[in-house]
Amino acid sequence: MGPTLTIFTPTFNRAYSLHLCYESLKRQTCKDFIWLIIDDGSTDNTKELINSWIEESVVPIKYYYQENQGMHGAHNTAYEMIDTELNVCIDSDDYMPIDAVELIVSFWRKHGSNKVSGIVGLDVYKNGEVVGSKLPTHLNSTTLYDLYMTHKVTGDKKLIYRSELTKKYPYPVYKDEKYVGLSYKYHKIDEDYQMLLLNEPLCVVEYLEDGSSLNMLNQYKRNPKGFSFLRVELMKLPFASTSFKFRQAIHYVSSSLLLRNRRFLKETPSKLLTILAMPVGTMLYIYILVKS
Repeated sequence: MGPTLTIFTPTFNRAYSLHLCYESLKRQTCKDFIWLIIDDGSTDNTKELINSWIEESVVPIKYYYQENQGMHGAHNTAYEMIDTELNVCIDSDDYMPIDAVELIVSFWRKHGSNKVSGIVGLDVYKNGEVVGSKLPTHLNSTTLYDLYMTHKVTGDKKLIYRSELTKKYPYPVYKDEKYVGLSYKYHKIDEDYQMLLLNEPLCVVEYLEDGSSLNMLNQYKRNPKGFSFLRVELMKLPFASTSFKFRQAIHYVSSSLLLRNRRFLKETPSKLLTILAMPVGTMLYIYILVKS
């Protein structure tokens, strides 16, 4: 029997922060995990650092280097390589509370099954404050979409998935682009499964200035194919509300303008919403050009 959980970390030139995750994994009260590091083309001393940790033999580590593809490309590689029942992504500037693996594994053994896709837990800041809001206490399970749209939960959450599900729906990789929204895969899984709710801190986060979440406008401008793909897929979701789809249509219009895609009205899954979204989408396109 191998480990239950793969903790995977995509990294790019983050040798200066990776030790936080490593130290937290050394301290885990439950050792039922393996750490998979996808090095997405780092040019710093990441490889040497990780090799020194592998030699220490304190934490089981798998290391894989690839040419830079962006976060979604690193996720694709991780999901292909993972062979444990569960997986969770811990970013290269984040780390886990000492009981996080124990909480995940024991909760899954008690409540998990092939009828659900995984577990949603909490992200917290270094001072212990929950990122956004806590999870609703009156629910045992829900989809990620309903968690945010129906139950009005806010802030990033930690997602633990069954690995057989995350192998599905790989992210497209576009030439000269480095970004596709990770939510594509999560919403596709939402179509068939709910997630269990675990109102416990599973990850300590810090949003570094070189992190993708803080550079969204620039990402938007540099990766219009990836953004356009995501908006089209989100408009197709069978369970999504009209207002949600309309917001996607606005972004689809702006991405299409960035791409100079004259066929966008023919290619949209919702022609009426896209026509209605054109004035606001055009304003967003102009805003991106001015601000980025």
